Amino acid sequence: MRAAVVRNQSDGYVDIVEKQLRPLRDNEALVDVEYCGVCHTDLHVANGDFGEQPGRVIGHEGIGIVREIGADVHSLKVGDRVSIAWFFEGCGHCEYCTTGRETFCREAKNAGYTVDGAMAEQAIVVADYTVKVPDNLDLVAASSITCAGVTTYKAIKESKIRPGEWLTVFGAGGLGNLAIQYAKNVFNAKLAVVDINDDKLALAQKLGADLVINSSKEDPAKIIQERCGGAQAAVVTAVAKAAFNAAVDCLKAGGVLVAVALPVDTMDLSIPRVVLDGIQVIGSLVGTRNDLAEAFQFAADGQVKPIVQTRRLDEVNDIIDEMRAGQIEGRMVVDMHK
Repeated sequence: MRAAVVRNQSDGYVDIVEKQLRPLRDNEALVDVEYCGVCHTDLHVANGDFGEQPGRVIGHEGIGIVREIGADVHSLKVGDRVSIAWFFEGCGHCEYCTTGRETFCREAKNAGYTVDGAMAEQAIVVADYTVKVPDNLDLVAASSITCAGVTTYKAIKESKIRPGEWLTVFGAGGLGNLAIQYAKNVFNAKLAVVDINDDKLALAQKLGADLVINSSKEDPAKIIQERCGGAQAAVVTAVAKAAFNAAVDCLKAGGVLVAVALPVDTMDLSIPRVVLDGIQVIGSLVGTRNDLAEAFQFAADGQVKPIVQTRRLDEVNDIIDEMRAGQIEGRMVVDMHK
């Protein structure tokens, strides 16, 4: 089978190679991959930012059809539509796995990083850890929900935003456009969107943003404080230190900043501001299996519609360049049949 693997030198790109899968073990399933989205985390993996993984098959926005099941598999059957997500498997018995926080399991395996992922014609999954795709959800759309969708959905849940409160999304790209839809259509929040790209801000308005701000031309914190009285929450999907700093400044007293993007950097944080204004700063790491099932269902119900383009597997390095340059609107998905 063909697969996109991290280069030996971890130079930020991948090679398309022929790869042989090992035999199935108990509790596993073999999946024919239909689609796999390209996520910014794939760029980090290819670049070795979190530890070098030469030869690793990237991809954690995979959607496919179960071809074969191993012994003792009862949760899947041949023909099921399933996901291959970042949270690949947990230990199942630690304090995180048993309290609904399984993504923080210290022994968690991650598709496309610590185990081979979905940017291949076939993939092996642990049956009980894959999430089924609703029958009425388009598979290309489901690919984007598998990571970008569930990540932003979970982040908004973590913000504890309530209907009618102001939430600010920093970054209107592949993650941000889904955050906008979940925030407006599922959580019924008032929404401010901040980006440096006017085209992405125009799209944000079409998706329902109540206020858009180009932070290369205006001070978002000043505008949000003056026009909205400050935001109750901010979700940062932009891979830039400046976005995190501005997000803190846009919050009202008691506000919550949810960090989603992963710039290899530190943020500035005023300790007196945090203490005196009761500011909370939390990280949100993708979502659990339950979160993904919920995110899928909202999309299946038509409340969220990912903006996607499909490309060929041999174009992955071109996609990486375009992502780095900020040239992609929505999500880029590799069609394994092209």
